[in-house]
Amino acid sequence: MTALVIAEHDNASLKASTLNTVTAAAQCSNEVHVLIAGHGCDAAAAAAAKIAGVAKVIVADGAQFADGLAENVAEQALAIASSYTHVLAPATAYGKNILPRVAARLDVGQISEITKVDSPDTFERPIYAGNAIATVQSTDAIKVITVRATGFDAAADGGSAAIEKIAAVADSGKSSFVSRELAKSDRPELTAAKVIVSGGRGIGSAENFKILEPLADKLGAAMGASRAAVDAGYVPNDWQVGQTGKIVAPQLYIAVGISGAIQHLAGMKDSKTIVAINKDPEAPIFSVADYGLVGDLFEAVPALIKELS
Repeated sequence: MTALVIAEHDNASLKASTLNTVTAAAQCSNEVHVLIAGHGCDAAAAAAAKIAGVAKVIVADGAQFADGLAENVAEQALAIASSYTHVLAPATAYGKNILPRVAARLDVGQISEITKVDSPDTFERPIYAGNAIATVQSTDAIKVITVRATGFDAAADGGSAAIEKIAAVADSGKSSFVSRELAKSDRPELTAAKVIVSGGRGIGSAENFKILEPLADKLGAAMGASRAAVDAGYVPNDWQVGQTGKIVAPQLYIAVGISGAIQHLAGMKDSKTIVAINKDPEAPIFSVADYGLVGDLFEAVPALIKELS
């Protein structure tokens, strides 16, 4: 059995989620190949070749892959999919855009957001906002799988895989790249951060959210928010943590003024250590917190910052 991982990358480097997907792939099969579909992507291919456990890196280089258009990347994956028993991608916007197209064309069922591999044909995935775990068995000849990165450790460096260049498929002509607007921040990227400081509706306003910035600065943390805070316009959409936002599992997650709606808990409850600050002792966030402080956040946060200083 051989598994193919469709790598998420920016042509110059791999996205962290690719490393977690390689770990999942290695548990599915005894050999792992990585597909790099990009343009001027030699650096990304070289990085993939250094991942421990990867036997081969397959490179398809073409201008039609420069911006990661799902239609083109899916066609490239389909061109080689018959050689594999498993095709995997991260359960990110990138992977979720590509793999349904691959599964549909292969006429197989996609298995989404797995968090554990029980055997090569049996997987576990969260359902009902993470309140239940479904065990799914697939009889399809080719298993098409998206991987929730928080369920698997990142693969280590130390590999020396062979790099094979293949002919790139033609541009599908079904879509074209128009523009991309990227949020710029000096803080760590939310899904890759080791420490996250998140605020909720209890913060009260966009202005009040600034109370969390010194705490995040002290900890070198990314900043996040609940959906309620995002919907209220306190912070940008890309800060949202939760079932309909970003799924995170940092070493430390500090939830300030977040009640802990089920949708938010689904996005952060796999964090290694969870600290909650809320004035409501019955807030659901305390059910998953390792450390909880019942109190006024406008007193507790400055006091915490002072202690850290």
